[in-house]
This record gives sequence, C-alpha cells and structure tokens, in this order.
Amino acid sequence: MANSQNPQGTPDPAGSTQMFRAFVDDPQSSRPQQTSSGPRLGLILGVVAAVVIVAAVAWLALK
Repeated sequence: MANSQNPQGTPDPAGSTQMFRAFVDDPQSSRPQQTSSGPRLGLILGVVAAVVIVAAVAWLALK
C-alpha cells in the first residue's frame, strides 16, 4: 500500500485516499452503532414537562 495510486495516476505515498474510500464505502460495520434513545428520551421528557407546566398554570389561572 505504500505506493498506491489514485485514479488520476499520481502517487499517493500514504495511501490516504485508499483508506478514506474504504472508510466511506464501509456500511457502518466497523463503526459503533449510535443509539438515538438518549436525545429522543430527553425530547419526550421536555414535552411532558412543558405540558405539566402549562396545565399547572392553567389550573392556577382558572382556580
């Protein structure tokens, strides 16, 4: 890999282009899967808190 060449024919001594393409073309098999439950849970809790606050304010206003 030390003397790999990119499609234009110019030498790529570090092979960085080849490694970059392997990384980009990899269908996330080597990267850890990110779970989206954290942000989603925070959003749900924020919405619930907002509803509770609005309900409390409405209850106090109508009391």
